[in-house]
Amino acid sequence: MNLLQRMKVWRELKQLEQRVREEPAPTTFVDLGQVHISLDMHDKAERIAEDGLSLFPKSIELRQLLDTARRGLRRKRMDELRAQLLRAPDAASFAELTGLQVELGDRAGMQRTCQEWGVRFPQDPGSWRVLARAHLVNYYRDLAASEGSSAVRCLELAIEREPDEAPTRLMLAEVLYRIGAARRAEGQIRAVLQAAPMDSAAAALLAHVTALADDGDDVDALLADVEEHGALRHPTPATAAPQVNAESFVGVRDALGDVTQIEGVRKATFIRGTKAMVRGAVRDGRDPFLRTARVVGKSMQRFARRLDIGQANKSVVEGGFGAVCVCAYGDAMAAAQCDAGADFERVLLALQEVVAGALAAPES
Repeated sequence: MNLLQRMKVWRELKQLEQRVREEPAPTTFVDLGQVHISLDMHDKAERIAEDGLSLFPKSIELRQLLDTARRGLRRKRMDELRAQLLRAPDAASFAELTGLQVELGDRAGMQRTCQEWGVRFPQDPGSWRVLARAHLVNYYRDLAASEGSSAVRCLELAIEREPDEAPTRLMLAEVLYRIGAARRAEGQIRAVLQAAPMDSAAAALLAHVTALADDGDDVDALLADVEEHGALRHPTPATAAPQVNAESFVGVRDALGDVTQIEGVRKATFIRGTKAMVRGAVRDGRDPFLRTARVVGKSMQRFARRLDIGQANKSVVEGGFGAVCVCAYGDAMAAAQCDAGADFERVLLALQEVVAGALAAPES
């Protein structure tokens, strides 16, 4: 930006500051903030956005301005940390840099930073913990076996370097018992209690895990099975016995019942988180129909997310079993198994009503 351009920007800045004082409005605050951002003054843009939100708390434009300003501040801090790491590398700076990269969604940059962190400080478990958390976020979202395997490996490497780090052991224990390796998870929790016998949270988790069925200790096989079925084997203690407001879901049950009345529909289900409501001849939680519904719902959303084309909400899978219609939004999903000649469009519209009713009826 040359001198004349800067003079023009500063003149515009003075005019906007006067307008903000005399005629405050969301657009005026946004215009003023954008000028500060163009001058690389993200801290002032953040203050302007906060001042504007104090007057206009429902303004979407001001919230977007605040997010842009804070992202700019994070990038500026990242540049400072990179320069610092070139001069005098230290583990704390690597940890702060990777944290900022995670917040900004820069996964490739975070992996490169962790790689350098591990090379410079091979005995520091921090880089492996950061990588493990990133893989776990992706695993719990998509249930992809490769992400789960990477998370387990990173957690084990972190524990090798710092065996007394309780949070790392508990993270590993959680992913192990949720995929079915309950006895291996139990061993990790007992190691935490051996170092800290008064840890009440670990003791409560141990009681929860010891009551779970064990499906073996072959982690790779268990991860593959979870990916195939589209569901984790065991819930967390917080969701093991969920309490649902029955009255708020009356409409959902009624709408699901309406789905089964459509000609050609054999089975129908509504799934939200770890809970499922079914209509028709569904044997148990690992019924092939429920497995297919979960896999289709996760796959279509994962595919749309990877292509960055928005969110997939409806899909129909046809095969020798007839067809499975799925409507999903967030963690709420409804599905129906139909005969080949059923009116799929009508079924999908009815499933949409089920999901919409669930979103309008929050859990207690």
